[in-house]
Amino acid sequence: MRGKLNPLFFLAAVVMLAATAVQAVTIDLVTVGNPGNAADNTGYGAVDYAYQIGKHEVTAGQYTAFLNAVAKTDTYGLYNASMAITHYSLGYGSGINRSGSSGGYNYSVDDAFVNRPVNYVSWGDAARFVNWLDNGQPIGDQGDGTTETGAYTLDGATSAAQLAAVRRNPGWTWALPSEDEWYKAAYHKGGNVSAGYWLFPTQSDLAPGRDMADVSGNNANYYGTPVPLANPYWGTTVGQFQNSESAYGTFDQGGNVWEWNEAVIGTSRGLRGGSFYAGAESPADMCSTTRWHGDPSADNNYVPLGLFGFRVVQVPEPGSLALLAGVAVTMLLRRRSQNA
Repeated sequence: MRGKLNPLFFLAAVVMLAATAVQAVTIDLVTVGNPGNAADNTGYGAVDYAYQIGKHEVTAGQYTAFLNAVAKTDTYGLYNASMAITHYSLGYGSGINRSGSSGGYNYSVDDAFVNRPVNYVSWGDAARFVNWLDNGQPIGDQGDGTTETGAYTLDGATSAAQLAAVRRNPGWTWALPSEDEWYKAAYHKGGNVSAGYWLFPTQSDLAPGRDMADVSGNNANYYGTPVPLANPYWGTTVGQFQNSESAYGTFDQGGNVWEWNEAVIGTSRGLRGGSFYAGAESPADMCSTTRWHGDPSADNNYVPLGLFGFRVVQVPEPGSLALLAGVAVTMLLRRRSQNA
């Protein structure tokens, strides 16, 4: 006799499916083409393949979904308590709150910060986020198949020395940008491989302004007078500066938050692009000639400061995948005709 379906089991399955759907993160990507371009006079920017990169920085809303998926028990400290700050006078948080206790942590994000960049993230935090993407956004504890394997083999790495030794694995689909990938997306003029480079990631050799109401372009969020934002915020909503994107369509590669890349500078990981606090009213940190790095003097993934965020890359670009598939099919048909 066929058994009856347990209604509690059915309800649990529905809840599980709903939770999985809620956790899904969609990354808005742009394609960086012109493979084989030469490097800039700084020595950076040459990339010999097409790839996709985040149109925007990873947001507090996206990072909150990640935390709810893998940080019920926050083994590797992916959450920083300073993320909860929502007023500039108290610090530079991104409105992410944690409730509950270890094993049952829950995370929520203030509505005003959902589409602002996440900050207080270390290089290790960012690497674990892309591993999660690389693994298909699973739900589970931090470990193999969620945060510790994928684009990077981390295996619990948290110290500066351990993280500096990590390299991108073959077969990756999501990763943090290499310095060349980040640089090309920000400064290359596009159009063809020999187009050259801009000094700023707003398609300009002139320093950006900071006027959100100026729709003519070449503006960014960096510290100065007047401050671009109304209190209490420091980070702009991603993509808020109209007509200020790079040639490939990325926003905020200048200002907002410094963005992690894969470079190893000394024993530190690299940062590019400047932040909302770019210094004494100077946009110089956004310039192509400026490199920065994290602080290797402490463990816990290079001291995750409130100025640090990140964006992600994906490769192969879908058109490249289609091309490779077409080549494979052609070769297979050719072999079959030769063997007929």
